[in-house]
Amino acid sequence: MATEKATFGAGCFWGVEEIFRQVPGVVDVAVGYEGGTLDNPSYRDVCTDRTGHAEVVEVDYDPERVSYDELLNIFWNNHNPTTLNRQGPDVGTQYRSVVFYHTPEQQATAATSKERLEREGRFKRPIVTQIVPASTFYRAEEYHQQYLAKHGLSHCHID
Repeated sequence: MATEKATFGAGCFWGVEEIFRQVPGVVDVAVGYEGGTLDNPSYRDVCTDRTGHAEVVEVDYDPERVSYDELLNIFWNNHNPTTLNRQGPDVGTQYRSVVFYHTPEQQATAATSKERLEREGRFKRPIVTQIVPASTFYRAEEYHQQYLAKHGLSHCHID
């Protein structure tokens, strides 16, 4: 089975990870940091809001079972893409809405998806989601991986 990667930032990565883990065709999900300037950042580093990293999920998926467009729909439906550097009570650039694309096809699909949502007027405010090339993914500390499952929780509260 040949898998592909998709990387999304949609606020606190714990809840986002749990949502993608439930998707048929998703083979693995890891939480981590991407898009910043510091090599090998820690959670503490990223929380300073000075490294430029976003909290992200890196999704390994089987494109024969789930499409990138379907993953994008899950992304759009599970966070607020109209709040700049914020999701619910979490504020800072590490909580920004961002799609890190791995291929030109992903870039085009993400851009088309975002444009379609804007055209449909699904959100009352403009979508501020960044669509940028994937950079180095730094896997978060092990205690963050499957955090909700480890603590018997099914979701984070996101407004």
